[in-house]
Amino acid sequence: MSKKKILVTGGDGRFARILKEKNRKLNLFFVSKKECNILKIENIKKIIKKIKPDIILHTAGLSRPMKSHEINIKKSIDLNIIGTANLVKVCSESNIKMIYFSTGYVYEGVKGNYKETDPVKPFNNYGLSKLGGECSVLMYKNSLILRITMTEKPFIHKKAFSNLISNYMFHEDLVEILPKIINQKGILNIGGKPQSIYNFAKSYNQKIEKVVIKKTNKYPLRQDMSLDKLKKIL
Repeated sequence: MSKKKILVTGGDGRFARILKEKNRKLNLFFVSKKECNILKIENIKKIIKKIKPDIILHTAGLSRPMKSHEINIKKSIDLNIIGTANLVKVCSESNIKMIYFSTGYVYEGVKGNYKETDPVKPFNNYGLSKLGGECSVLMYKNSLILRITMTEKPFIHKKAFSNLISNYMFHEDLVEILPKIINQKGILNIGGKPQSIYNFAKSYNQKIEKVVIKKTNKYPLRQDMSLDKLKKIL
């Protein structure tokens, strides 16, 4: 097990629950929303003083439902941008490494095979909110941004798009990868092999229904990222 103490925000979230259950290699300390209110800097400092982490793994924030980022932009800004910036401020004061869970939605989703160095242009408010968080993390050099495409296992939907290409992977897959990437810095795309969401889902559920989506701004059809950098590390 790694000796580095890793504080995990969003300790009661979907990914954190799987990380708690499956982790065997990392020295993790989970904090819930109540224990660590990322909108209150003094609250963050109190937790850090108590646990004295070497790394903060920032998984807290607002994700689903996607429409919540359109309906309640205040909440989206608070949790994904301001909360992240608060953590960066505290990390920079104590030289604690920051690992930020971002998303592949920061890319435009039009041409596919996006590299970490490609321009970003989020296609929805969720992507914008995560990019806002990225901006503060990038200002702090002792940091790692993970642009992740993942979902729950088993696949939670009864239908899947056959013409939308992505890099879906399960939470469990990221738990396996995490110990191998925590020492990295900069930006790293994380996901599974590029394929249609339907093909991804069908390999685990033969009864999944195929849906074809028309090209719209809401669902750009080439959301896949290049994983070349990740493959070299692994």
